[in-house]
Amino acid sequence: MFVANCGYALNKPPAYDSGQPMSDLSREPRLRWLMIGLAFFATVINYLDRQTLSVVAPVLLDQFHMNSVDYSRVVSAFLLAYTLMNGVSGPLIDRLGTKAGYALSMLWWSASAILHVFARGTLSLGICRFLLGMGEAGNWPGAVKVVAEWFPERERALASGIFNSGATIGVIVAPPLIVLIVQKWGWQAAFWSIGALGFVWLLVWLLTYRTSLASENDTPKRPPQPVAKLLRTRFVWSFTLSKIFLDPAWYFYVFWFPEYLKQVHKFNLAAIGKYAWIPFFVAALGNVFGGFLSPAFINRGMETAKARKLAVSVCAVLMLFPIPAVLSSSPWVATGCVALAMAGYTGANVTQLAFVVDAFGKESVASVWGFASMGAGFGGMLFTLIAGWVIQHFSYSPVFIGFGLIPLICSTILWTLTGPLPMRDAPEATSVAAGEGLKTSARR
Repeated sequence: MFVANCGYALNKPPAYDSGQPMSDLSREPRLRWLMIGLAFFATVINYLDRQTLSVVAPVLLDQFHMNSVDYSRVVSAFLLAYTLMNGVSGPLIDRLGTKAGYALSMLWWSASAILHVFARGTLSLGICRFLLGMGEAGNWPGAVKVVAEWFPERERALASGIFNSGATIGVIVAPPLIVLIVQKWGWQAAFWSIGALGFVWLLVWLLTYRTSLASENDTPKRPPQPVAKLLRTRFVWSFTLSKIFLDPAWYFYVFWFPEYLKQVHKFNLAAIGKYAWIPFFVAALGNVFGGFLSPAFINRGMETAKARKLAVSVCAVLMLFPIPAVLSSSPWVATGCVALAMAGYTGANVTQLAFVVDAFGKESVASVWGFASMGAGFGGMLFTLIAGWVIQHFSYSPVFIGFGLIPLICSTILWTLTGPLPMRDAPEATSVAAGEGLKTSARR
């Protein structure tokens, strides 16, 4: 219902140029919401597969005799593969096309999720996580390419928010669902049953997805930019640097929050399943907040680039809330503060997704997002290992404070280092409000 209403509301005459032929878009309003719906469900499955370990971690840590440092290494194995493959999956999807590239990613990570049933210790579990990370790296480059192919500029942040909310929905559903499966059939059943969902999605995707008419009618048609050229672009390396100081906070909450509830607030597995979804529900609302925030600034006359940066900054302020969380002994206060921080992250992330499409258009957007995600992955690995060591030797308090502060560095980098958006001669780079070109507005 939410998607349908958004589709109706956003098919009114735009406040500024859509960047795509309206004659084509008017023939496809329902189709583009269907396509972003497929990306949404892929993202739900992506996070269900990812969160299975987080929810089952209290059981596996006891069964495999693992400590916090061992667990941080298993998580880092996932992040290492995820990081390295982002640099491969983005260009690969740009070359293969959205349909084939996204399908290949889903096939790989779903099969890898099922392989977890054979894990018998830290090493084998780490190998399974590494393989899972290789496949899951293709989700965001694939989904952001769907946005680039199907949505005009005025709808990109909202479309990004819709598919990105799949991450939070997956995390919300994961605790009660996986705890139920583990209690009834054991931890192995959680991995193979969730992994099997990917094969169902794969069948629907192959039968349904196609490129939009507006995208097919773009003239001229251009190949993706060469990798070396992209890596020399100021926007790419500075944007990548900004994500190093944003995404690790999300990885920490996703991978460690259930264990935090167990260690600090003495929650058992049933209690984790009952309450651990709450911050992720609030994070889902953050996708909607972020999806409307920068368009609201744009509709008030602000240049697109400045609107995106300001929206990220507002969301970074929300991510300060873990700091008061550790000052309270109440698990409910801590959960509420973490929830606000996670909403801040999702709001910032959907804005950044739209920002990349603004800068590069559909031909190279998967590559650019893949490179940026590589930076985020390396940052996530480093900060995860540091977090595991600090938790093992001290407590969660300095970790929560650190992850509350680093998003401010992300915002600072966007304002000071990204510079003008790359020049684009794509149809998307046509006039913005009052006839002023995107190239001109992006320079300001």
